[in-house]
Amino acid sequence: MAVIITLDVMLARRKMKSKDLAALINVTEANLSKLKSGTVKGVKLETLNKLCTVLDCMPADLLDFVPDE
Repeated sequence: MAVIITLDVMLARRKMKSKDLAALINVTEANLSKLKSGTVKGVKLETLNKLCTVLDCMPADLLDFVPDE
């Protein structure tokens, strides 16, 4: 099972650059890149809240669940 972060899809839909989003939610571009690539082990609810606020979306728009086959 895996939770997939679909932040790159939402950025494309919003026509927003990672650099701009990082500045708006007050995280480094490096940390945002790790989040986009899925190499983080967890996401703070505070960060998820900021992402949803800035991107005008719901948490489910940024996360996807893929069960084992």
